[in-house]
Amino acid sequence: MEDVMSNTISVLLIASVALGIFKLLDKLWWTPIKIQRFMRSQGIQGPSYHFIQGNTREMYSKRMTAMASPIDLSHRILPRVLPHTHSWLNDYGRNFVQWYGTDAHLVITEPEMIKEVLNDRQKNFPKAKLQGHVHRIFGNGLVTAQGDRWVKSRKLAHFAFHGDNLKNMIPSMIECAETMVEEWKHHIDKELDVFEHFKVYTLDVISHTAFGSSYEQGRSFFQMLQRVCELSVRNGYKVRLPIISKIFKSKDDVEGERLEKRMRECFIEIIRTREEKLMNGEAEGYGNDFLGLLVKAKNEPEKAQRLSVDDIVDECKTFYFAGHETTNALLAWTMFLLALHREWQEEARKEVFKVLGDKNPTMESLPKLRTMNMIINECLRLYPPAMTLSRQVQKETRLGSLVLPSRIRVLIPTLAVQHNTELWGEDADVFKPERFAEGVGKATETNSGAYLPFGLGPRSCVGMNFALNEAKIALSIILQRFSFTLSPSYSHSPIQFLTINPQHGVQLILHPV
Repeated sequence: MEDVMSNTISVLLIASVALGIFKLLDKLWWTPIKIQRFMRSQGIQGPSYHFIQGNTREMYSKRMTAMASPIDLSHRILPRVLPHTHSWLNDYGRNFVQWYGTDAHLVITEPEMIKEVLNDRQKNFPKAKLQGHVHRIFGNGLVTAQGDRWVKSRKLAHFAFHGDNLKNMIPSMIECAETMVEEWKHHIDKELDVFEHFKVYTLDVISHTAFGSSYEQGRSFFQMLQRVCELSVRNGYKVRLPIISKIFKSKDDVEGERLEKRMRECFIEIIRTREEKLMNGEAEGYGNDFLGLLVKAKNEPEKAQRLSVDDIVDECKTFYFAGHETTNALLAWTMFLLALHREWQEEARKEVFKVLGDKNPTMESLPKLRTMNMIINECLRLYPPAMTLSRQVQKETRLGSLVLPSRIRVLIPTLAVQHNTELWGEDADVFKPERFAEGVGKATETNSGAYLPFGLGPRSCVGMNFALNEAKIALSIILQRFSFTLSPSYSHSPIQFLTINPQHGVQLILHPV
């Protein structure tokens, strides 16, 4: 009897191990090979899948080579920022499959396919789930949320960053910009890294307008967030095996978990402070800023309308990051472009003095800065903050003439699309703000899927107007006070961070106007 029991247990163990090995091989080899063959049968080529690693070693190698040296003062930045995308577009055509570990990514650059994916009328292309350190930044906030959770968050964010609420943010933006340029007066005829200064400005703005605090009060949180971003970039091409990576954690994983926990504690304390002010009679409500709306939603009488503490923490992290990182990059690259193309700097300054004189911008005067709009739009085309957009295919679906298998991810390389000579002409890498003389709609009327700095469709950036107003205010106040040229020490090195960043900063020489 005992022998029979022992034999039965042995057989079950062997069967379990065999099943586990089969599932592992299916995930690591058979499924990727099946997807690769299926896509190639439809004419979609790409670099071959390599066991476990996919193409990540090639991606990493190309990135390290590209980063090794700066480029000349041109705007042909795709080969440096996304070298593997540039290389494989040349090798395989406008659409191809690449492999991030065992995950297949269909890279598409055709505007009609892009519009179909981002407009997503049939809801076949939900947002791709984030993993690793990037997930620690955004969590399940507005960027990644789905269904009712996304609807609630989007509604709150839209209310917070539009209409009268957006208008009421203008004085805080002006105050933060004036604080920044006051510091710049000490750097007249000296070198100044504006990228570092814009970090403080944009963080100060989002802190004041959305969270009722300041950069100084939020400095420790920003430093933690910045460190998580660094961990994300450093580990961006490292393949994580689901079970093994949870058991054997790297030093970066341990540090990331610690920072995530600390950031959560910081925001819980901020939430608690808001609630206590109302309870103690120090305030009549939770506040009209973004944080106040979130805290109010946490305490909604109807349970179905409530946000949990974790929901609020994720939204705070998302907007703290998105509210400064994209505008910081936009301002830094716009200043670089204006320093390099002095004739456009002069045109922008003339317009500012014509529209504003020596007064501060207002909500009514900002739309009149048409030259500045053209410059900003062209900057967003050449140096888009978000380099890629991604969506997940959860079930077999059709995209154009293609049939996509489940679990494949669709990747849209914004940078490549916006530098595509077939869409923007042979001068696609040239700074020409006049492209947008009649607005974005006219410039892209035949190819609306060719311009994507804020995305497209229902998941487009809800903070677009906030970011553009913030940038215009800062640029207006700067142009009223300073002219500027590139410092001889500037090294043109755009780099893939979570946004397109200047690897060594943007060093300018300021001159009084």
